[in-house]
Order: sequence, then structure tokens, then C-alpha cells
Amino acid sequence: MTAAPNRPRYFALIPAAGVGARMEAGSPKQYLAIAGKPMLRHALDAFLASPLIAHTYVVVSADDGVIDTVVPEHGVTVLRCGGATRMESILNGLHAVHGCIDAHDQVLVHDAARPGLTPALIEKLITEVGDHAAGGLLALPVVDTVKRAGPGSLSAQTVPRDGLWLAQTPQMFSYALLHQALSEAPDPQAITDDASAVEALGLAPKLVEGHPRNLKVTLPRDIHTAELYLAHP
Repeated sequence: MTAAPNRPRYFALIPAAGVGARMEAGSPKQYLAIAGKPMLRHALDAFLASPLIAHTYVVVSADDGVIDTVVPEHGVTVLRCGGATRMESILNGLHAVHGCIDAHDQVLVHDAARPGLTPALIEKLITEVGDHAAGGLLALPVVDTVKRAGPGSLSAQTVPRDGLWLAQTPQMFSYALLHQALSEAPDPQAITDDASAVEALGLAPKLVEGHPRNLKVTLPRDIHTAELYLAHP
């Protein structure tokens, strides 16, 4: 896909070097089969089906022996430069594609464990963020009552839910901004997603309402929920 002059191109970057310890599956969770194919392949297929995405990159560990059986023959480049943390993997991936992606091109970072992504959600993110300088992300407004727990898991406080959102991915930022935000993060342990790194620069990414189907598979019980959504695209 060739962008118009001075218009950004859109690239997907999926960090997939994690081990998924909370799944208790004995293997990286991104390769667990969900609805007949590896969880990571669902995410890859969503980007491959979007005409807005110029190319997709997936970052894995150097000794990953499974990825070549999961990625398709065309449209995806495997970067074997995964780090010890998600943030390190993304930074390594950005360094690896330096020169292939321009500073103003947009990078959509997506969790490998979110198999419910669709081309429609990708288009919604790109369209609604537009040229917002601080980028943006898919997220869901909190609708349930939120409780803060005290000692012994006792309810200690009801937290006002007005203005609270649950972050999803993809999270989209220009290559230059994302690289700066992650490189300059004052406390990597406090960076729970890419948007938090951008916020640490004093910027405010745009929240774009996502969909519950784009849930992150973290615990074994999440697999059934994901399969229910995948059965009804």
C-alpha cells in the first residue's frame, strides 16, 4: 500500500515474546489454539484483512521455534529480537524496522493475546484518532461499579467510575513519538501500556471506544469467552 505524499502509512507491531505464565499452559499462550487456530494467528489475520495496514511485524524471542508455523507466507515479517519485557520487545522491534518506517508513519501496537480484533475496529481506531498528535487507543468505558479492596479482600471504598476506561489494543502512535516515549520512560515498571509512556511525556492520547470481543486472554477461563466472540464475527 502506497500512501499519498506526506500522508502516514500504518504498520502493525505485535510483541509476542512473552511466556504467558498466568495461563498455566506450559507453552507461550500466543500459540494456544482458539477456535481452530493459534491465538496469535487471529490477530495477524485481522491486520492482513485490513486494506489500511501497509505491513505487519511480529516480535518474538531469538529461540522461538514455533512462529514460522504460525505466520502466513506473505504480509508478515518476523523480528527475532524479543526482550525480557513487553516494552523492551517493542523498542527492539522499533529499532529493527528503523529505515523501513518513517518518523511520521503510524505504528499500531497490538497484544498477541487479543484474538478478537477485527478490520472494522482497526479502521475505527485509525479514522477516529485521525491526525491527533498524541495518538490514541481502543478502550472501553467502565460500566460496572468499582470497589477498592481493603485488608482481607473486604470492600473498603466505592470508586467513582465517571471518566474511567479499560485500555485495549491496538494503541496507535507515530513511530517517532512511540520511540521517544518508550526510550525516555522514567520508570519502566510503571509503564503498563504504550499509552502510559506517552502520557508520561505530558501528552493525552485519544480514547476510541472498542468492543468487548477484543478482550485479552489472560486466564484459562478467558478462552471460552474469546471463542464465543470468534464464533459470531
